[in-house]
Amino acid sequence: METCMNSSKSPSRTPFGFAKLPARSARWVTPLLLSLFMTCIVSLISTFKGVGLVPGVLRIWLGAWAVSWVIAFPTLLLVLPLVRKATAFVVEAA
Repeated sequence: METCMNSSKSPSRTPFGFAKLPARSARWVTPLLLSLFMTCIVSLISTFKGVGLVPGVLRIWLGAWAVSWVIAFPTLLLVLPLVRKATAFVVEAA
């Protein structure tokens, strides 16, 4: 006969072994990740377009990325609720 195991679930883990954040964290994690990826791509393209593939381009790009992310993340936190409402206005509910 098996012994009774603890019924509480262990926390889910990310592929890196960290415990996953609770679902309520999604309201902050979504704009965080979106701002990181978008500013990375846009600043990379803008940097290459502006200076080309020159020595030190990585440093120039990382500086541009940092500045753009510092602006983008709080902007997303403010704008995302409006975007969700606008989306609901033009997209049929599931």
